Amino acid sequence: MEEERPVDEVLAFLDEDGAEVVLDEREAASLLALTSGLEGATVSACPGCRSRLLACSALVDLLDAAPPHGRAEELVELADEAPTRHLYVQDLASQCRHAKWRDPGAAEWMEVIAEFEEPRGIR
Repeated sequence: MEEERPVDEVLAFLDEDGAEVVLDEREAASLLALTSGLEGATVSACPGCRSRLLACSALVDLLDAAPPHGRAEELVELADEAPTRHLYVQDLASQCRHAKWRDPGAAEWMEVIAEFEEPRGIR
C-alpha cells in the first residue's frame, strides 16, 4: 500500500536514486521567492505547475547567491550528492497532468518520478 504524504508537503526535490527533500507550503513559497522561482537552475519545466527539472550545479550556485533559506543546506547536499546532473522537482499540491510540458525534459522527469511513486494527476 502506497503511503500518503502529509497534506502540508507541497514540493519534493528528488535525485535519480530517490533521495529527497520535501518542503511545506511556507518553505516552498519562501524558497521560490528567494530564487526567482528556481528559474536560474531550471532546465525544463511544466507550464501548468511547479514541477521541473533542475541542473544540480546551477541549483547550488543559485542557493549560494540567494538570501539564506532554512532548507538550503539540505538542498545543496542533495544536489552535490546526486548521481546525475539533474534534480527533479514534483509539485505535490497540484493535480496538473503536465499535458503542455512537451520538451525532452518532461520525459526524463516522468521516468524518474514514476520510478519512486505515481505522480499526482498522471494516470
